[in-house]
Amino acid sequence: MLSRKTEDYLEAIHNIIEKKGYARVKDIASELKVSSPSVTEMMKKLSDQGFIVYEKYSGIILTEKGRKIAKGVKKRHDIFKNFLEIILVPEHIANKDACIMEHHLNPKTIEQFSKFVEFVKNAPIHPEWLKHFKEYCETGKYKCEHREL
Repeated sequence: MLSRKTEDYLEAIHNIIEKKGYARVKDIASELKVSSPSVTEMMKKLSDQGFIVYEKYSGIILTEKGRKIAKGVKKRHDIFKNFLEIILVPEHIANKDACIMEHHLNPKTIEQFSKFVEFVKNAPIHPEWLKHFKEYCETGKYKCEHREL
């Protein structure tokens, strides 16, 4: 199992390459809010582990091994971010919290979150309970009709 730090770096490199077409040390430092020397040190480690191709003063390239891991981390991140937004967590908080959740949950739990998010997003009829939940969050009152359990 990889460290959270390794996964964060690979995900950041992947995201930067997706946006700009290339990634440099200063881009990664800015994205992760760390110093350039810290990034350079980590690039050497990631290169030694076969996750990236790195030469000083040139762009950073993900290897197939690195790209596969980065895409997996990004997928987990997106699942949790989408879930948190469904339950009305503000986007900036959902993004930060997804960064934590993406590293620590059991794969089966992640799979169930993924299924739930897909179900809600692709349901042919927008779930009525989501509207009720939104109203409850805004007013503190239940809109649901009386029902027997």
